[in-house]
Amino acid sequence: MNLHKCLAIVLFTLMFLGGAAGGGEALAQSAEAQSPATGPQIQKQEDETNLDTQLYLLVATNQDVDDAKLPSALDPVVKQLRSSLPFKNYRLAATLLNRVKNDGRLNLKWIGGPLSPSGAVSATAPSFNEFKVNNLKLVKDASNQHVVRMEGFGFGVRIPVVTASTVASNGPIAPIINYESTGLNTDISMREGEPVIVGTLNIGPSGDAIILVMSAKRTAK
Repeated sequence: MNLHKCLAIVLFTLMFLGGAAGGGEALAQSAEAQSPATGPQIQKQEDETNLDTQLYLLVATNQDVDDAKLPSALDPVVKQLRSSLPFKNYRLAATLLNRVKNDGRLNLKWIGGPLSPSGAVSATAPSFNEFKVNNLKLVKDASNQHVVRMEGFGFGVRIPVVTASTVASNGPIAPIINYESTGLNTDISMREGEPVIVGTLNIGPSGDAIILVMSAKRTAK
């Protein structure tokens, strides 16, 4: 084979390989042009579900006080309490209604009236209360039923306790009141719309107790 023929073959081979490479690039560019646009993805719609929460503060006592009528929603709870706790009477001290966004939090403080029976503390001494939930979320359990999960549930109260008394000159006997703290912190879950007993807190020397009952359900639209 002479030199001119060899050079022609080499030149032809180089041209062929260059054309193949260019064709591949063109095909890649064409495929890229036909592929869907790679712009920003559409954001998932934010969950706007809200939950209505109800915290009931019940005071259980063996003192002879009026056993006020309780909300009918608490009938199953009171029935359970009467069968398991040795108290004569139950009264509703407070009901707290709050709306919380799903996967949200709740924190509130308030000043309430005396929680102990009359005579245990001054009738004018208030109690200082705090209630919080770090995270409240609607989820489904293993049976595909809606459950409300509360992480970081906390309740605290400062209760006035008479520790002594003093007599002013030419005046009545005045009680000396100290504030003592009590409370609980826990994580709980409950079926949607079903009140549950969260816990009990003993208060005062009389052996009375605060009983925390909680319920939560989706807000009606």
